[in-house]
Amino acid sequence: MYWIKNHLFGVGVFAFGVLFSLVVAARGDEGMWLFNHPPAKVLKAKYGFQPEAAWLTHLQQAAVRFNNGGSGSFVSSDGLVMTNHHVAADALQKLSSRNKDLLRNGFYARTRAEEIKCLDLELNVLIGIEDVTARINAAVRSAARPAEAEKLRRAIMNNIEQESFEKTGLRSDVITLYHGGLYQLYRYKKYTDVRLVFAPEQAIAFFGGDPDNFEYPRYDIDISFFRVYENGRPVKPAHYLRWSQSGPEDHGLVFVAGNPGRTDRMDTVHHLQFLRDRVFPLTLNVLRRREVLLLSYSQRSAENARRAKDDLFGYQNSRKARLGVLAGLQDPAVMRRKQAAEEAFRRAVAQRPALAAGCAKAFASVDQSLAAWGKIQKDYDLLEHGMAFDSRLFSIARMLVRLNEETAKPNADRLREYAESALGSLKQKLFSTAPIYDDLETLLLADSLGMYVEWAGADDTLVQKVLAGKSPQQRAAQLVHGTKLADVAVRRQLAKGGLEAIDASIDPMIQLARLVDKPARHARTFFQQNVEEPQREAYGRIAAARFALYGADNYPDATFTLRLAFGTVEGYRENGREVPPWTTLAGAFKRAGQHENREPFDLPPSWLDHRDRLNLRTPMDFVCNADIVGGNSGSPVVNRQGELVGIIFDGNLQSLIWDFVYTEDAGRAIAVHSSAIVEALQKVYQADALAKELGR
Repeated sequence: MYWIKNHLFGVGVFAFGVLFSLVVAARGDEGMWLFNHPPAKVLKAKYGFQPEAAWLTHLQQAAVRFNNGGSGSFVSSDGLVMTNHHVAADALQKLSSRNKDLLRNGFYARTRAEEIKCLDLELNVLIGIEDVTARINAAVRSAARPAEAEKLRRAIMNNIEQESFEKTGLRSDVITLYHGGLYQLYRYKKYTDVRLVFAPEQAIAFFGGDPDNFEYPRYDIDISFFRVYENGRPVKPAHYLRWSQSGPEDHGLVFVAGNPGRTDRMDTVHHLQFLRDRVFPLTLNVLRRREVLLLSYSQRSAENARRAKDDLFGYQNSRKARLGVLAGLQDPAVMRRKQAAEEAFRRAVAQRPALAAGCAKAFASVDQSLAAWGKIQKDYDLLEHGMAFDSRLFSIARMLVRLNEETAKPNADRLREYAESALGSLKQKLFSTAPIYDDLETLLLADSLGMYVEWAGADDTLVQKVLAGKSPQQRAAQLVHGTKLADVAVRRQLAKGGLEAIDASIDPMIQLARLVDKPARHARTFFQQNVEEPQREAYGRIAAARFALYGADNYPDATFTLRLAFGTVEGYRENGREVPPWTTLAGAFKRAGQHENREPFDLPPSWLDHRDRLNLRTPMDFVCNADIVGGNSGSPVVNRQGELVGIIFDGNLQSLIWDFVYTEDAGRAIAVHSSAIVEALQKVYQADALAKELGR
């Protein structure tokens, strides 16, 4: 499943860097293109299609970003938004209870009054883009050292965002592209009154479960619908996608508008080797550990399984995805391809004396930054990313501690996530009324504290202070049962009280967050000044050389911002057999029968009961070679006319290497077919009103 589970390790673990391409140009249908710099030449030359400005604006403003790591789109004039079921899973889990399992059993609001308001979901629509590169570079130009450059850059970015927010009222994010080669200010219309309209049962949304995840053929109806409100009324979006009843054509050109999370296609070979040998194995060990822990917890009772379901799914999904990516990096053919591209680039640079010295220094600087990363890696992951404190209550405590400390500073001096323009989104998460389960919190915190002891050593001074003379299990129980932070009113009171309230607090979770905050900030500062900033400067030199050699007609690495991808509906060969691009509803029933309708190949009763009503020849899922990665889940797939023909929900195993290098021989994006969605709504769920609203 291709979405980003933000809460797993914090933003940094999967956001390994947005670096520079060492290849001359995109291959085939490769590319995650900026909407303000679309691949017009390629589309015209290869497909005879030239997207007009109005076409691009329409698709851009019909597309929606979900703050939990996915994508979506407006699909009606009454604010209806479609995304994947697994993108909606976080909201479904938070709206569920022991007696109302929306994630498992699904939901349909037959009237507007029955639509359920989500607890902390934020949707963003990209309204405009402004280039602020010159202003940021001018502010940083005088810096003599990386530490000074990092501080100046953070200050000007915070101030630009604040100025924009105060001027427009729009969420304003400065986005770093080409790792500092370009800075753009993205302005978003932000929606926080988002209400659940429809979700199918998880059994059909994730039919085949973990065994079929990142596989093909697939038989999933991985969709959900929300409605966006403003001032108590459904919004009337200026742009929404018309619905295609027939879906895409075989070999037909399609486009994907979504928010791919992070790619590392443009890293140096040594950078990729560092990820392969140091970062990914560590990440995989944590994923496996937490997956086993939650599986054991889930098997103890049905209620435990319900409480842990979304988190467990996230860990299983991430584990399988990371394994696939690591396998790609361990493939000598992939690394030879990256090595050859880098060597070709360096040979070309060597022929240009004006570029050669700076480029050689840049590659050396990247290597030095990786050595620095190795020194701080465990402290950075354990303390700043919070791997040692796997607890929502701890995350709340840290937010409160840092909120009060950061907001006491001038905006320019704050950490980026506490800048004035970001506070609204941060407080929505901080004051969420989503349920917190003490038993699950204790289990996760105890295990992560135990991992902390393993990694740092029982004799480590900070470890001893954190445990306070207790075992990880005892300390976790003391912290979870002693804190009052599950009460939103307590959080609000602490936030309102400022630094004085935090300093005076005897809440054990607040005290823990204060204890580890200084060393966590130290690790973060070290990383920013000795890893991020040197890489930014180094890759900036590489970018300048690349632009001098090849021009700027290429796409930057993904940044969880809106991009345009394109491709065609194509099957592929796997293990000597042809894999067709389509599956059908009939195939779902056949596959369920082959497994005697046993989990995870069990069709829900609603499908079994209405089988005779369905047109089983209806296309269900399809594949295309459009360029996607994590974050693209829920992205609309449209045809030349801008009509919605499907919705991305996954990629096959061969596509997992796309984090680092695009290949189109067998890698494919997987989407639900628009015809299957309407067929299911009308004939399985009797949701005729919802089906009629699509594209209206």
